[in-house]
Amino acid sequence: MVSWVTEAPAQVPMIKQIFLRRLTVFAAAWCTVLAAGHVAAQTRELGGTGVLLDGIAAVVDDGVVLKSELEERLALVVAALRRQQAQMPPQQRLPLPPLSDIEEQVLEQLIVEQVQLQRAERLGIQVSDQVLNQALSQVAQSLGLTLEQMPSALEAEGIDYVAYREERRRELMLDQLEQREVLARISISPRELEQCLGRLESSQMNELDYNVSHILIDIPSGPDGIATARAQVEEIYERLENGEDFGQLALVYSDAETALEGGSLGWRKGSQLPTLFVDAILGMQAGEVSEPIQSASGFHIVRLNEVRGSERVMEDQVRARHILLTPNEIMDDDAVRQRLLGIRDQILAGDEFGPIARAVSQDVQSAADGGDLGWIGPGAVVPEFEEQLAALDVGELSEPFRSRFGWHLVEVVDRRSHDMTDELKQQQCVRQIRANKAEEERQLWLQRLRDQAFVDIRI
Repeated sequence: MVSWVTEAPAQVPMIKQIFLRRLTVFAAAWCTVLAAGHVAAQTRELGGTGVLLDGIAAVVDDGVVLKSELEERLALVVAALRRQQAQMPPQQRLPLPPLSDIEEQVLEQLIVEQVQLQRAERLGIQVSDQVLNQALSQVAQSLGLTLEQMPSALEAEGIDYVAYREERRRELMLDQLEQREVLARISISPRELEQCLGRLESSQMNELDYNVSHILIDIPSGPDGIATARAQVEEIYERLENGEDFGQLALVYSDAETALEGGSLGWRKGSQLPTLFVDAILGMQAGEVSEPIQSASGFHIVRLNEVRGSERVMEDQVRARHILLTPNEIMDDDAVRQRLLGIRDQILAGDEFGPIARAVSQDVQSAADGGDLGWIGPGAVVPEFEEQLAALDVGELSEPFRSRFGWHLVEVVDRRSHDMTDELKQQQCVRQIRANKAEEERQLWLQRLRDQAFVDIRI
């Protein structure tokens, strides 16, 4: 079982997706932001000294959303929307919604983020520079850069690297908060897993990818909340039937986190779609829109944008075992490394790896199995560990090396090319069940946080 050296299975792709999307928006939109400078200055005034003064857009519990934050986020969103329009054929371009509507959505997004950040701070959630650098290194690598090259690459696009780092740090804090408050509390019963696997066997959805968008209308509190939400969603559905653009209606009216992306959920395996959407899209063709669907969090309208086929995946895997030692007040890095060098000499001289790992390794889970990490696929462990695995032959023992978890010795036991079909089905089911529950749980969680917060909007 991979433990200390393992990235959270769903977290790596999620982090990459978040950072890549934000980096693309920042870089592509910056010039347009400069051109749209009137947006970023319209709510600030000059003080008596001629210095531009900031203001408060909203008070949120113990914190505030500054007008400058709202202006900067609004400018980026408007720039991104204009960029999207510029990439569309002229005949498909539609006027942007009124700036006031976009501003309202952006302000609500900032308020919810502020509520989450304050809760994360109260719970003691922090993102160290080391963890942040690891995440940024993954982004840089996916863009063909090193972490050291990122500041100059961002500077070339007019983006402040320090501000970019802090934005990424906040996003990681929110990810950790969601993991703790939502995802960690979702349980999967054997019966749920069995039912899901049965559906996968009988459904073509397992073999297809779906690009889906949706609009969510929250149910307001009060006795007339359901009726009010139903009336609004039916009006939106009628406007869609009359040919209005789905993305713009989502931007203006949707209460989902994806509103500013036109409601897009992106590409997902059919087995990873929320259960509530599955029945709706099964009978739909690309471009069609579902009738309103009611759930615990509100009313949804789903649009199927596109469908594509999928392929079987063979995975190159490594069987490995390791010994982990961590520095402390008594043994610093150099002392730990020297101890591992001594252990390495013992193993090379004929001592067995397993008993030593059980006796000294500080990775409790793998130590019980003699350091065995099982079969490891690409992206399953931190980059430093994966680099060592790639460089070693079967039966070869590494030199001591450092990761953010401490110092390691690793030995490659075997290699294989493995058909992941059955395991992927089970993994997909686990992700699907979690995602199905997470969609509802996350929205309800955000609604609770928002309802419990004191918010005073001042613009």
